[in-house]
Amino acid sequence: MRASRLVSILLLLQTRERMTAQELADALEVSVRTVYRDVESLSAAGVPLYGEPGHDGGYRLLGGFRTRLTGLTADEADSLFLTGLPTAAADLGMATVVAAAQLKLMASLPAELRDRAGRIAERFHLDAPAWYRDGDRPLHLSAVADAVWKGSAVRMRYLRWAEPREITRTVEPYGLVLKAGHWYLVAGAGEQVRTYRVARIVDLRVLDEHFDRPSGFDLAGYWRHYLQSFDARRYQDQATLRLSPRIVDQLPHLWDSAMIDAAHRTATPPDPDGWTRVTIPIESVEQALTECLKLGADAEILAPAELREHIAETLDALIRIYRRSV
Repeated sequence: MRASRLVSILLLLQTRERMTAQELADALEVSVRTVYRDVESLSAAGVPLYGEPGHDGGYRLLGGFRTRLTGLTADEADSLFLTGLPTAAADLGMATVVAAAQLKLMASLPAELRDRAGRIAERFHLDAPAWYRDGDRPLHLSAVADAVWKGSAVRMRYLRWAEPREITRTVEPYGLVLKAGHWYLVAGAGEQVRTYRVARIVDLRVLDEHFDRPSGFDLAGYWRHYLQSFDARRYQDQATLRLSPRIVDQLPHLWDSAMIDAAHRTATPPDPDGWTRVTIPIESVEQALTECLKLGADAEILAPAELREHIAETLDALIRIYRRSV
């Protein structure tokens, strides 16, 4: 651990040229006293470190000294694809190796490219979760990720939507996907490939049993196909609505992309009142009721009749509640 920290001090100074003891301590998450001891050890080993006192002082390397200890470890190399996803790296328990990989990459770049990389990091940031929602904090994510890396089968208790709610299953983890702040496990289950939300894993045990990943399995390709088929499976019916001009502009904030795309695709020319007729996919009358209530008085349900009746009953119930409260 200390040897790694000494190398990190060299790389930090090589990358940033001058740093105070406090800045080094903050970057390495150690005390200033520890930094002093580490600097003394580096100086005793012959590293040309120079400390300048005063407000603008700090440590720097003399004479253009550059360490060649920029080779990546196996874990750091594996983590390179996460360097732009600090939250994902932290979720997977790889924040430390990602930071080390970034530092080594920065230290190996010429000064002008290093400055450019720093500017990019300062100007672009990825925030995966959707608005008004926090991302998952799955209890078993780190263990699942470890099983994915090692190719180990896992036995898990999983809480699903359909009955029976809780199932126990042994699966072969092929990969992890981060979608809108939620982690999903793509795994082989018997002869099929299935998708599980990691936050719904109740209990998990990594087995000693190892498996061979299917030849040619493409995680990104599988996920694209899964999303396409997901909407096809989810939406089994449709509804027709009249929408006011005001609410049409608000749809991107109220509905998911499949419903919005369908609304735009099926929209008729405005009627004399400026309202537009659209046809949208729905999962069920119950699900559609919730989606339609979001639109308030800016929408009228035309079909199916069951949905129209259901929303009328809901509105009557609301009127009774609010009149009684008044």
